[in-house]
Amino acid sequence: MVLRYMIYDVFTDTRLAGNPLAVVFGADALSDELMQALAGEMNLSETVFVQTAQNPAHAARLRIFTPARELPFAGHPTVGAAIAISEVNHAEKHPDFDIVCVLEENVGPVRCAVKLSDTGASFAEFDLPRNPTRTDLNLDRQGLADALGVKLSDLGFENHVPAIWSAGVPFLMLPLHNLAAVEGVEFDVTLWEKAAPLVEGRLASAYVYCRGGVHHAAKFHARMFSPDMGIAEDPATGGAAAALAGAIHQFDALPDGLHPILIEQGVEMGRPSFIHLHIDVKDGAISRARIGGQAIRIASGEFHL
Repeated sequence: MVLRYMIYDVFTDTRLAGNPLAVVFGADALSDELMQALAGEMNLSETVFVQTAQNPAHAARLRIFTPARELPFAGHPTVGAAIAISEVNHAEKHPDFDIVCVLEENVGPVRCAVKLSDTGASFAEFDLPRNPTRTDLNLDRQGLADALGVKLSDLGFENHVPAIWSAGVPFLMLPLHNLAAVEGVEFDVTLWEKAAPLVEGRLASAYVYCRGGVHHAAKFHARMFSPDMGIAEDPATGGAAAALAGAIHQFDALPDGLHPILIEQGVEMGRPSFIHLHIDVKDGAISRARIGGQAIRIASGEFHL
């Protein structure tokens, strides 16, 4: 069996930046075990497998794997796969083209809009399949601070406090006082495993963030660590940015209207990523939220199985 794959750098318009993603085509016949093994072979934050959609009106079905396990939903595979599928299907005939498609993920159907570019990176944006929700658990704040290598007084800023949020995949959101505190995080896996709670039966992933950023347009600066997913640190985490929408809405008391928010991540890794989050608030609640970003192809090849 020969399978074609492509690698995209996602949430960037620059090669060798952003979050790399492997997109594997023609994956209908692959078992779960083989997909997990191939994701381990690629050893990227995520590998996405493109299968035939169950609904013929949809573009594809996606299976998303980290090196350690399958995810029901993730942001950078959704953006990257939407662009990869659109480029494969349309770029030669329509190099500068707008497309709306639906991708089937384990979380449910995800509506995407893609703007192809014949000069570099294409752009994709998707509607959150679920609005973010909060799970209240008792948190060992001192233990969490120790696991991050920060002072307890660094945890939290303004109205933002540590909390668990999910828009399909749960994350323990850890607001830190300022950019210096986030940049200085030294994540200790052993201490994290002792202090972090189990959420939906799995060890919580750490999403550390503060207001502002290195880039002048960034409203938030973030880092993500997930031993449970087999990810030491992630250059960009769209699923966490989707969950962050809930924290921003609650803690910042967003008024009704459209709120565009740029989140930077991966700076400390030398892979700066820029995630576009749009939150629509109506009657005091999130009526719609979207995640978007650019992606650019950097490699292609074949698996021989």
